[in-house]
Amino acid sequence: MRLKALKLKNFRGYRGDVTITFDDLTTLIGRNDVGKSSVLDALNIFFEFNSKRNEFEPSDLCVNAAGGEVRIGCVFTELPESLVLDANAETSLSDEHLLNQDGDLEIHRVWKIANGRKTENIVAVASHPTATKVDDLLLKKNSDLKKLAKELDVDLGDVDLRSNPALRRAIWSSRQDLRLRDVEVPLNKEDAKAVWQKLQKELPTFALFRADRRSTDEDSEVQDPMKLAVKEALSGVEDELERIKDQVREKALDVARRTLEKLQDIAPELADELTPTFRNEPKWDSIFKLALTSDEQIPINKRGSGVRRLILLSFFRAEAERRRREENRLNIIYAIEEPETSQHPENQRMLVEALLDLADEDGSQVVITTHVPALAGLVPVEGIRHITLRDDGSRSVEVGNEGTLAQIADELGVLPDERVRVLVCVEGPNDVMFMRNIADVLRAGSSPAVDPRSDPRVVVLPLGGSTLQDWVNQQYLRPLGKPEVHMYDRDVDDPPKYKESCDQVNARTDGSRAFLTAKREMENYLHDDAVKDAIGVEVEVDDEVDLPEAVAQARHAARYPDREWTSLPERTRKRCINYAKRLLNDAAAKAMTVELLAERGGKEEISE
Repeated sequence: MRLKALKLKNFRGYRGDVTITFDDLTTLIGRNDVGKSSVLDALNIFFEFNSKRNEFEPSDLCVNAAGGEVRIGCVFTELPESLVLDANAETSLSDEHLLNQDGDLEIHRVWKIANGRKTENIVAVASHPTATKVDDLLLKKNSDLKKLAKELDVDLGDVDLRSNPALRRAIWSSRQDLRLRDVEVPLNKEDAKAVWQKLQKELPTFALFRADRRSTDEDSEVQDPMKLAVKEALSGVEDELERIKDQVREKALDVARRTLEKLQDIAPELADELTPTFRNEPKWDSIFKLALTSDEQIPINKRGSGVRRLILLSFFRAEAERRRREENRLNIIYAIEEPETSQHPENQRMLVEALLDLADEDGSQVVITTHVPALAGLVPVEGIRHITLRDDGSRSVEVGNEGTLAQIADELGVLPDERVRVLVCVEGPNDVMFMRNIADVLRAGSSPAVDPRSDPRVVVLPLGGSTLQDWVNQQYLRPLGKPEVHMYDRDVDDPPKYKESCDQVNARTDGSRAFLTAKREMENYLHDDAVKDAIGVEVEVDDEVDLPEAVAQARHAARYPDREWTSLPERTRKRCINYAKRLLNDAAAKAMTVELLAERGGKEEISE
């Protein structure tokens, strides 16, 4: 199950109804105290059904709310095809009419607040039967369903009378018009409760990494995996530990007995009252406490805050993935507050690239918060959710588009760097990665090339593919007063999709220039050998092949030889292709050499 949207009503600063959609990587950005953390807290409350640590509190009711109702609702896609309630009851969400009009599962936790006290209901917002006598079948017992079927003269000849889902299907099928309407179906009684209990096990694992933490090796995310490692190690030496325990017990008891013998000489009455016993069994896992130190034996809590957070983020992932395995969940949502905290800009870039890779893994979604415009420039624009505070105190959540980054820069501020001499404009983040890695290759081969990572004179900007025409037409970068170099893929269109944009840039008189690649796209300058060495698959690279898709198919065939590529859902294929594209622009580009570039016929063009 994949999170599609969060629906809030009167939760903290979110007055009224607010819907926030989610992508594979979703970035919540806005000013401090605008409500970014509240979104993550709402998700935490929703997924932690049985946790005392993350309970909804009456104080979470928006102070400006009309009425005392608070809702946290989640909409899910990629649903299980069937649900087995017990040995005699297999059903599906569609058969139970528990899907909304879009075919998604929408679950709301609803709290009523009165006199500082709360009551909770869990409902499914669904297109559900409302016709008389068949509108509440999920709330009926087996005997009531059979009685109703008899009353409605339903043919039960081939129906398993022990199965409530089968009885419901038969009754609903007997009616010509179920009058399906959007209603709230309670999930706290009879089979509705059984369906909900089953669904809870199908929900994604939700793991939240907060920004306001101590960041030491005493943090639970550090200690829990270490404790697990200790327990696993101890389980392999149980017999030896038992022998040690017996030896210690015998020696300790012997000391105690000898002590009592001496006490008999001094206070016999007291000695007669005392008996040597062991009060508790030894807790071996509490004896061993692990900490992480550097080669110089410096513990984590003595390292810089940025290093501590990078290490803790890694432990956070390890612990979240352990929970996912133990709970047998297929999906996981990583929520990370302000990953840029205490990080050098280069570390921020590497961290975002790691999160992009994580979001491309099957079954994974990533949600981050930030108030740093530079971080928003590193993530996919379509995954940005810009949260602002309106004049009336309500919140607005805008999905990323061509104007979002400009609004964010205007609201949060971007300080200009006077050292910048030229702006290099490419289509997307993968092209930025390619430029940096190929520049390294050229320099390693003694060819002149600037280092886009460290040279302050050059800024490489991803302009966003389909919105690129707007950047060119509107000349959004013109106020900076810097010449621009635009580089776009030729692709397969004739004429090329971005030819008009290039012509417009080349017609300027400010020193700007634009190029179209001679090959299909930047990945087509890579060599077969580099792809094989870096990614481990053999593909034939030429000037026209869709290399990311070819690599994605090759990786899939190697991992799942019995499953056809075309049998995968379109969304899964797209994620695989995106991941392959990042591998090509990162690992494969790093494996290139000047000689391989020359063999592919791209050295002179790329050098220019």
